[in-house]
Amino acid sequence: MAAQSVQAHGLSEPRRTRPLTGAEYIESIRDGREIWLYGERVKDVTTYPAFRNSVRMTARLYDALHDPDRQQVLTAPTDTGSDGFTHPFFRTPRSREDLVTDREAIAEWARMTYGWMGRSPDYKAAFLGTLGANSDFYGPFADNARRWYAESQEKVLYWNHAIVHPPVDRHRDPDEVRDVYVHVEKELDDGLVISGAKVVATGSAITHFNFIAHYGLPIKDRKFALVCTVPMGVPGMKLIGRHSYAMNADVMGSPFDYPLSSRFDENDTIFVLDKVKIPWENVFIYGDAERASTFFPGSGFLHRFTFHGCTRLAVKLDFIAGLLMKGVEVTGTKDFRGIQTRVGEVLAWRNLFWGLTDAMANHPVPWKGDAVLPHLDYGLAYRWFMTIGYPRIKEIIMQDLGSGLIYLNSNAKDFGAPEIRPYLDKYVRGSNGYDSVERVKLMKLIWDSIGSEFGGRHELYERNYSGNHEQIRADILITAQATGTADAMKGFAEQCMAEYDLDGWTATDLINPDDVSIHRS
Repeated sequence: MAAQSVQAHGLSEPRRTRPLTGAEYIESIRDGREIWLYGERVKDVTTYPAFRNSVRMTARLYDALHDPDRQQVLTAPTDTGSDGFTHPFFRTPRSREDLVTDREAIAEWARMTYGWMGRSPDYKAAFLGTLGANSDFYGPFADNARRWYAESQEKVLYWNHAIVHPPVDRHRDPDEVRDVYVHVEKELDDGLVISGAKVVATGSAITHFNFIAHYGLPIKDRKFALVCTVPMGVPGMKLIGRHSYAMNADVMGSPFDYPLSSRFDENDTIFVLDKVKIPWENVFIYGDAERASTFFPGSGFLHRFTFHGCTRLAVKLDFIAGLLMKGVEVTGTKDFRGIQTRVGEVLAWRNLFWGLTDAMANHPVPWKGDAVLPHLDYGLAYRWFMTIGYPRIKEIIMQDLGSGLIYLNSNAKDFGAPEIRPYLDKYVRGSNGYDSVERVKLMKLIWDSIGSEFGGRHELYERNYSGNHEQIRADILITAQATGTADAMKGFAEQCMAEYDLDGWTATDLINPDDVSIHRS
């Protein structure tokens, strides 16, 4: 309804909402957040070398939401009552078509980072997009869920999470490690005071909010039964970052030498809360140990984060497969049969993950009301397959490109040295028409993807993205048991076993071998 028509009928103006732009996003995270790196406090996360280009790659994502050439894929109308638009994955899906739309938007954003930013703003939409349909799950805090559903959707807020306990004092009972694990210290009229630490707040330094929950240990004490969100600039919250691959790239290399490390480093941090005040409006669960313990499967997050992760990985494998095919061109081995079989294996892994996203989207599971979720069976399969698929792809690249990945000069500046440039042009050129600069540029990109610190961290990330390697396998069985699939499979086997016994066939349409068996005469 147009604004004039609204006024003519005596109705209020519709709420005007829209996502942040890139520039607005950058400004929004200049909030005095406390981040520590190399023994000093970071003054401005948007200009500090460890974060500044990751911030700007994220700003690109926000700007794309306002790009008319991308909006058909990347945006959809809000369902909050505003007249705005949003990234589709922030909304409640209600059909197969909605999930396909979500998948295409996730993939479009992932292509803008070549699949290398696993914690882009739509990652936590896997949780935020559940808060509307599933608000009742949060009991007395249901209004908070509904409010955050609307606000995060309308602005496309950038959330991340920290849900794993630090690996500290594991020889002790969890209740004895209350000085480390996130817990409530005080209950106040206007909120809670919490302290503790979490592992690992990947990418949180450049987000708006961090989501706090528990994963991996049963919760007994109400002080630990907390699910909430924390603004990144709140007093008492501290991020202690790991070594920065981006800063190392700037100091020791160049974009030519480290084209991924220098702009896609989602710094993993030690997330510390030291007497942080959490107002009640930022709480989702408190004091309910059972609800806090069942958050992971009960919220809908598990279905949706596997959907997002599988789509993002499929895009990443498109990129890596393209690198490998160019790599065997430059090394002159593209026509070797063995090479072709292994390139085919990489493409098969890529096809598998795209196929799983198709299955998740096109076979939705009915959920709350008319809401649907991506099919979890295929999401759980992705969690397992990626732990073996990604390392196998890395192994193929390292084996088949071999020394070509390190037969490289040290820095882009070498090509500007007239004393050695002729040698580089002669001895470092590639096969199939690749000159020295083209070959080195490609090989440094491939090395950055699999062999640099950044590349090594990404293998660790993909292996552990969804949880520890044993739990993700156990979850497949646990889910099958909980949904009745395991019983159905056992019943299928039992159906076969019911057709025969010690005396032969029990099925009346089959003929016993009494007339030919030497044992049944």
